[in-house]
Amino acid sequence: MNASPAELLPNHLGGQRHVGTGAGTTLFDPVLGDALVRVDATGLDLSGGFERVRTLGGSALRALSYRERAGLLKAVAQVLQARRDAYFALSTANSGTVKNDSAVDIDGAIYTIGVYAKLGEALGDARVLADGEFVALAKGGAFGSRHVQVPTRGLALCINAFNFPAWGLWEKAAPALLSGVPVVVKPATATAWLTQRMVQDVIDAGVLPAGALNVVCGSSAGLLDALQPFDGLSFTGSADTAALLRRHPAVAERSVRVNIEADSVNSALLMPGATPGSAAFDLLVKEVAREMTQKSGQKCTAIRRVLVPEALYGAAAEAIGARLARVTVGNPRNESVRMGALVSRAQFDAVQAGIAQLQRVAETLHDGRGAALVDADPAVAACVAPVLLGSRDPDAHALLHTTEVFGPVATLMPYRDLDHARALVARGEGSLACSLYGEDDDAAADALTATALDLAAVHGRVHVVTPAVAALHTGHGNVMPQSLHGGPGRAGGGEELGGLRALNFHHRRAAVQAAPTVLSRLTPPTPSAA
Repeated sequence: MNASPAELLPNHLGGQRHVGTGAGTTLFDPVLGDALVRVDATGLDLSGGFERVRTLGGSALRALSYRERAGLLKAVAQVLQARRDAYFALSTANSGTVKNDSAVDIDGAIYTIGVYAKLGEALGDARVLADGEFVALAKGGAFGSRHVQVPTRGLALCINAFNFPAWGLWEKAAPALLSGVPVVVKPATATAWLTQRMVQDVIDAGVLPAGALNVVCGSSAGLLDALQPFDGLSFTGSADTAALLRRHPAVAERSVRVNIEADSVNSALLMPGATPGSAAFDLLVKEVAREMTQKSGQKCTAIRRVLVPEALYGAAAEAIGARLARVTVGNPRNESVRMGALVSRAQFDAVQAGIAQLQRVAETLHDGRGAALVDADPAVAACVAPVLLGSRDPDAHALLHTTEVFGPVATLMPYRDLDHARALVARGEGSLACSLYGEDDDAAADALTATALDLAAVHGRVHVVTPAVAALHTGHGNVMPQSLHGGPGRAGGGEELGGLRALNFHHRRAAVQAAPTVLSRLTPPTPSAA
């Protein structure tokens, strides 16, 4: 692994390497329990470091065109691709993931960077983005207004969750760097090793200007205090922590722009008319089982609630349970294992407590926790087998719609009709994703369209699956850089990705009022980021 248990990982801030002066926090293998490395940010001059990031990294990035910054992203992707095997080894050790789940994180990260490199290339040699057309403000059009988006003069502080140490870094960093905004990433401590290694590899390769990419590992104390009015803050994590961030003076008083992705009790809905064994029924069953077990259920977009017509409750419980029963759980180094560990014993305890909480209002339809783990000590490994719960009266228990157990857990619930189903979905108070499963005929398509548009009001993304796309759809929980990631209400009210829409967060929109001859020179003819 190229690191002894005693190694303290360095931070990188403002073009300088910093090793924390404290004891640090030790990261562990969540399957074997072995100590891996330590992280620490004690002694860092965050205010001074952030100012170097803005002046050194920001100035260098803004001096480049979008096309040139796209070239930087392409170079970053090449650096990461060359070290891909090492990242898989780190993911197995620090996150406890099987190879396919590591690929979702690592290959997803590299793919996302590549998408933004291509988008930036298409923007050409511009350094600002057009936002709309000329609007006349005087008779005859002799004086008017035009809106532009210019890169912010601050930095992007990205506070990430533990479940995607690779993708979580780059889905935020790629749009920021393409926009001309330097990045400071604060990874979740439990899985910080992969994030830190990727950042260090890119810095060591010298493919980005000094100060453009930075990482601070360990405690987050003081990070928000160092933010200034033109900075941006992107956060992925719990709703409770998000509420604290919104109240911080950097946000509440200095108007630091903030983007939040928080808790989400996502849903999968089987449309009326399905029968056991029908194409739509089987597609739902397959996707629910995959979402419960991929990354051990540790995805903010994972299916947490499964809604089926009343008559199909028993059949759905049996079919989903049968799929889950085939999932082998344990040490991801064993090729027979299909689902690895949660990221830590602390997360293990939290998931077990969450299951017990939901079991007070729901029946247990499938509980894989009785099966033996493969090549793993249950007293040490943070492994939890899939658990499918169910409630025949989902209207009676608000807990089912507001509790997200961040692990391989979902709850099955029946609905009477589509109005009832939509009402149940909406009780999640805003989610990142919802998936619908139906047939391909015209009547079914009409119902799917109407339902998708209705649920769009309470979701960031609605994923519609029919037999025609059975082998083609990207998956309920897979976040594609071309589509919006975020959600209203308890999901945080934020927006990430969505192609060029992600650049909006890192730009400031302004109106320039002048004669047409002046306004015509503001931007070259490039696509809009809107």
